[in-house]
Amino acid sequence: MKYLVLVPDGAADYPIESLGGQTPLEAAQTPHLDQLAREGQGGLVQIIPPSRPAGSDIGNLEIFGYDSRVHYTGRAPLEAASMGLPVGPEDIVYRCNTITREGDILVDYSAGHISTPEAKELIEIIEAALGREGLRFYPGVGYRHIVVWNQGPEGLKSFPPHDIMGQSIAVHLPAGPRQEEVRELMRQAGALLEPAVVNKRRREQGKGQGNAIWLWGEGRPLQLPGMEEKYGLKGGVISAVDLVRGIGRSAGMEVIEVPGITGYLDTNYQGKAQYALEALKKLDLVYVHVEAPDEAGHNGDAMAKKQAIEDFDRQVVGTLLDGLAQLGPCRILVSPDHRTPIRLRTHSREPVPFLLWGSGVRTDGLMAYNEKAAEGGSLHLGHGHQMMDLLTGEKAG
Repeated sequence: MKYLVLVPDGAADYPIESLGGQTPLEAAQTPHLDQLAREGQGGLVQIIPPSRPAGSDIGNLEIFGYDSRVHYTGRAPLEAASMGLPVGPEDIVYRCNTITREGDILVDYSAGHISTPEAKELIEIIEAALGREGLRFYPGVGYRHIVVWNQGPEGLKSFPPHDIMGQSIAVHLPAGPRQEEVRELMRQAGALLEPAVVNKRRREQGKGQGNAIWLWGEGRPLQLPGMEEKYGLKGGVISAVDLVRGIGRSAGMEVIEVPGITGYLDTNYQGKAQYALEALKKLDLVYVHVEAPDEAGHNGDAMAKKQAIEDFDRQVVGTLLDGLAQLGPCRILVSPDHRTPIRLRTHSREPVPFLLWGSGVRTDGLMAYNEKAAEGGSLHLGHGHQMMDLLTGEKAG
């Protein structure tokens, strides 16, 4: 049996007036997802436990089959694992965004979706000036970077920058034990970035500057039981997002590199599907994560989110369905990791629609894949990690 897990990040939403009172999932043309729903089984799942924040780290950890109430240590350690960074047991790992600020206002959590080479230049400036033994700045993909701080401040209350766009920086600075050390590091980094050549060039081009950093999501290194140990499956993961790749790597899965994937609306959707099909010739399970719907949600762009869902349906799901016949018995799980409502421009914790399809999965009369249709499904789960048990069980559903 082969297994596919498909995650359209943040695709679930609320009804939107500009879409005629429909959610983006309802408004989008999704013939392939609807086919899976008609031929499979589905319902609603409470991905995010009450004790955890509504984030992609929690949601994806649960979909991978790990109870986040037990295994979660923080977002940043997952991303550090993806990057293969040297992290010791006494290290505290922080996510570091390059952001755009105007005075006290956090304007953009991604510095205008700054390119990886440009952001790398900025982080290298900071590392050269502020890095030292026991405190290192590591450039990542796009605006997403990592700080590893030996015996650094821990237990801080920090805010994801995508949650506070347009709001006061001073009000949302990290708070808690040794907070002044973290705040001072952010202040010094900002002073270095403001005059950087990269930012001068971006100003001239009318693009958002990476003129500050934002530290958040800290934690200690994560240890997980492997996918092979837990489920007896050799697995792989496809994602442009470091935290998803980090969960996969921590679970002993192969990180499958796909050219042209960006974590944004211009990602190589079809390439993800093609590489997944090729990987399934040697692996048992492939986890395919697509970030684009979530990014559109954070930007408050309903039409972009609808388009991202349609691209996911046509280029990922459609391509996979065309190629699965040659692989023999197969099952597919589809689930967002949380909702990212256009109205909120951040994550929310309501249940999300999910579906199972394939060998041994009975049908339960669903007509489409969306939030409203899922209410009539036969599967209603209280914990996200239960979906992997259903997918890999001898009798799914």
